[in-house]
Amino acid sequence: MEILGLFPETDRPYWENILRKTGLTEIRLRAEREGYAYQSGKEFYLTGEGCLDTDRGKARIFSKEYLGKLLLHLCKYSIYAFEDELRAGYLTLEGGHRLGVAGQVVMNGQEVHAIKNISFMNLRICHQIIGFADPVLPWVYEKGELYNTLILSPPGCGKTTLLRDLIRQISAGNAFGEGCTVGVADERAEIGGSYLGIPQNDLGPRTDIMEGCPKKIGLSLLLRSMAPRVLAVDEVGDPADWKYLQEAGRCGVKLLATMHGGTREDICGRVPEGVFDRVIFLGKKRGIPYIRGYWNLKGEKGMG
Repeated sequence: MEILGLFPETDRPYWENILRKTGLTEIRLRAEREGYAYQSGKEFYLTGEGCLDTDRGKARIFSKEYLGKLLLHLCKYSIYAFEDELRAGYLTLEGGHRLGVAGQVVMNGQEVHAIKNISFMNLRICHQIIGFADPVLPWVYEKGELYNTLILSPPGCGKTTLLRDLIRQISAGNAFGEGCTVGVADERAEIGGSYLGIPQNDLGPRTDIMEGCPKKIGLSLLLRSMAPRVLAVDEVGDPADWKYLQEAGRCGVKLLATMHGGTREDICGRVPEGVFDRVIFLGKKRGIPYIRGYWNLKGEKGMG
């Protein structure tokens, strides 16, 4: 259970039982407040005994000192070495897990200089689901050729999980198409979950990642330097991102992207015409993400 190593050794007996829970997706800690865990879409309190419970009276209160101790451990006892990531509000951890942080922001003009007095933490537990993209593969290929595909999803419905597995299967090759080079513009290291430059998630054998820079820069650099046959990016929204996706499409590169939204109407006016051929819609039932339907942007509805 490698995730247990994220916690200081003296704390591991407390966290061991909690981290064994199946379906655990998030642990949220707030200074001088109750701790929460999210399991299979349901919210629980972290108890003083290291269990999950719905009774608030059993909840453990986590001190600001405890959060500081945990952060220091996660930064390998050198906050300075991780200040660039912390400035962006997160840490990418070994195993592909992520720690989101919030606190007092120090500005330098229009730029974030630092986040200090960090009093809020969200540990997002990585769950790479191998085979999650299997149901959509027949829809995104035709005669061995990949369609330009957009994944549309409300928050928390698995769009990054689906994108990650599509990248892996496109890179490795599958029953519908041979393996090919994939370039991933991973602005916040959420797709590959890179730790010290090494992806913690399996994105396939022919995948190259440009991370830590704005999407438009990552897309441009990949297009110029790595000659990808497919470009993938998460959470497109900025007009500049669409510009570079369009440029890549004109160069013959196939495109994979995700975007926040829930209906076909959410695409209208936001997605330039002609960029994508297929749209996959995701949703959630009883807290569990699922593939809600498909659309053919060339006119015919697929399903859902």
